[in-house]
Amino acid sequence: MGKYFIILLLLFGFKGVAQESHDQNVVFTQNAEFSGGDSAFSKELLKMIHAYIDLGKYAVNGQFVFVFDIGADGKISKLDVLPKVKNSEMFIDDMRFAISRIKKKWKPAIKEGKPVVSKKVIKINFTTDHFDHD
Repeated sequence: MGKYFIILLLLFGFKGVAQESHDQNVVFTQNAEFSGGDSAFSKELLKMIHAYIDLGKYAVNGQFVFVFDIGADGKISKLDVLPKVKNSEMFIDDMRFAISRIKKKWKPAIKEGKPVVSKKVIKINFTTDHFDHD
């Protein structure tokens, strides 16, 4: 009897989780865009990183994922960089500064005819001597 009760709880638990994740799916009429596309943004970001940041302070080799919000005003906020590195907070602060130096704004995502906040993920490869984008 106890086994059946546990199975019932698990089934209802999974159903509740599935419903929660379904409600979080957001459908945009138009996704956020940077003039020239993601590759143009990556190039601009890399120029700013190269111009303003001393990457020698960090252990940055390999692919890094930049996750950020694009506001309804086209501005970037809530930047996170993965994987974490030595001095991650300082590294993320430096990346925020580099992003803030980019003059062009994003065109925000549109939902139901109105600009809305959306998430963006950009992958960038760093190596000891140079870096490039995907």
